[in-house]
Amino acid sequence: MFESLSDGLQSAFKSLSGKGKLTEGNMRDGLEIVQKSMLEADVSYSVVQDFMGQVSEKALGKRVLLSLRPNEELVRIVHDELISILGPVDSSLHLKSEGPTIIMLCGLQGSGKTTTCGKLSQLLKEQNIKPMLVAADLQRPAAIEQLHVIGRQLDIPVYSEADNKDPVKVCQNGVAKAKAEGARVVILDTAGRLAIDDELMAELAKIDKKVGPDQVYLVVDGMTGQDAVNSAGAFNDALELDGVIMTKLDGDARGGALLSVKHVTGVPIKFIGTGEHFDALEPFRPEGMASRILQMGDIVAAAREAHRIVDESEREELEAKMASGDFTLDDFKNMMEKVAKPGLMGKMMGLMPGMGQFKEMMDSDEAAGGIRQTIGAINSMTMAERRNPKLIDAHRRTRIAKGAGVQSPVITQLVKQFEMMKPLMQGMMGQGAGGRMKMMQQMQNSGMLNNPGMGGMKVKKGTGERLSPAEKKKRKKERDKMLRKMKRKD
Repeated sequence: MFESLSDGLQSAFKSLSGKGKLTEGNMRDGLEIVQKSMLEADVSYSVVQDFMGQVSEKALGKRVLLSLRPNEELVRIVHDELISILGPVDSSLHLKSEGPTIIMLCGLQGSGKTTTCGKLSQLLKEQNIKPMLVAADLQRPAAIEQLHVIGRQLDIPVYSEADNKDPVKVCQNGVAKAKAEGARVVILDTAGRLAIDDELMAELAKIDKKVGPDQVYLVVDGMTGQDAVNSAGAFNDALELDGVIMTKLDGDARGGALLSVKHVTGVPIKFIGTGEHFDALEPFRPEGMASRILQMGDIVAAAREAHRIVDESEREELEAKMASGDFTLDDFKNMMEKVAKPGLMGKMMGLMPGMGQFKEMMDSDEAAGGIRQTIGAINSMTMAERRNPKLIDAHRRTRIAKGAGVQSPVITQLVKQFEMMKPLMQGMMGQGAGGRMKMMQQMQNSGMLNNPGMGGMKVKKGTGERLSPAEKKKRKKERDKMLRKMKRKD
């Protein structure tokens, strides 16, 4: 997500970090890199001008130029200005206390509007809110059937009229049906077009006038860049939008549309789509997105994702086991199975502060293979062996390896790394968020996070270079030091 913009901004910060003395001249050089990065990311020119005006004014002040860490000051300034561009945003839906809240989704064909109906429904279901979908897209072939398929997958009622060619009547009848069945929210899936035209806008304006939706959201494809900004402006002129839902951000390497929509149109981004699955819709948080762009992670989004994977009772049980040192290989296997969905491990790493560089590694085929290998190895163990890996001698190792279809050294490494992790996990449970992040960084520096599956497979770094004996010795020393530190705390 936004790789080109993030890399460009990081280049600007790095260009300043090595300066012995910061002057107005080299600060301007760094700011030029920031400006170039934003333009290359397809950010609207007017947005870049306003953004750079604010950043330059603050970055060239005496407080920054004379500070001990000027590059860090620049990061803070850019972070604050990104939040200012993207916000403020109220991502709540403001549901009515009586009767159904009517939400109208509109957008061009191909923006992901119908799929977003399902994602928004899933989000509501997670909050124990009963939705109903109304199939009002009478233009696109198979649009009605697609919505019914989504409804069946999510166990959500879908209202449609096969023979009615009037989308206004379909919406009115759908709302009446929702009232009768006690639905809290009605989501109208309206027709799109390949491009904005008068017929489309007239149809949407008529639905808006006759049905009176409580909220109107535009669904735009984030990968279309400035076209998304232009369509947001056109739809807002016709309908007075309450917000934008930006889709396909997981495939957007630039980020221009995200940074431009609010500033150019005045319409806030309410939700973002970050994947194909129905649970890949997030309430938009400007501060979290600014942190992601600057590769600082988003701990709130990470926590939210974790809560999706593990329910409250499971999470409390796991944390209690970690804190007491009773965390077993069986518990570890259950965790691995929950995060083994395609792309999920990488997504979690991308959201963790200081762990963004592991995202690609975790999304790789090698990482997926390592996870499967680890799960297979643990499945080949007896329950007693999972509870107490110290039972695993040479004979047992051979049996487990044969059952898992791997070599014996894989089992040896798995057990060794798990025993090293246990005291670290135990120590992390007694730390605050800052302490946990620090310990994660220490684990990273010591090389303990280089193998996502914990099996025998070694995932190479980008260069593929081998560690020298001195480097290996240094990392072992760091690991041993951490372990001794954790034992002293016990």
